[in-house]
Amino acid sequence: QVRLEESGGGSVQVGGSLRLSCAGYRYNVNCVTWFRQAPGKEREAVAAIDTYTEASYYSDSAKGRFSISRDNAKHTVYLEMSRLKPGDTAMYICATHESYACNSERWSNPSIKDYWGQGTQVTVSS
Repeated sequence: QVRLEESGGGSVQVGGSLRLSCAGYRYNVNCVTWFRQAPGKEREAVAAIDTYTEASYYSDSAKGRFSISRDNAKHTVYLEMSRLKPGDTAMYICATHESYACNSERWSNPSIKDYWGQGTQVTVSS
């Protein structure tokens, strides 16, 4: 059984930065995606990484501000977030699927994810 654990959330001012971690994926071949969910809004896929090829994918809102990376030795994926805005306020949740590699269509699809973490809260205030 895979147990994903997120950490690194917190409260920051507009323009600040945070580094989120998602630890616990099982194999070196995964597609790990960060989703976020804000109250009253739909869940949104933010970024993903193929932990074997290191191919990365970003939503339009994340491009240029967020960077995803991985450390297979630690079974951990990182999401570096910079130039944060109030609209980035949400619960950030990581999820992985082991059956398929990432691609431009699959990375953001929550229905194929095998395992989910509990999330870490990010709050950006002005």
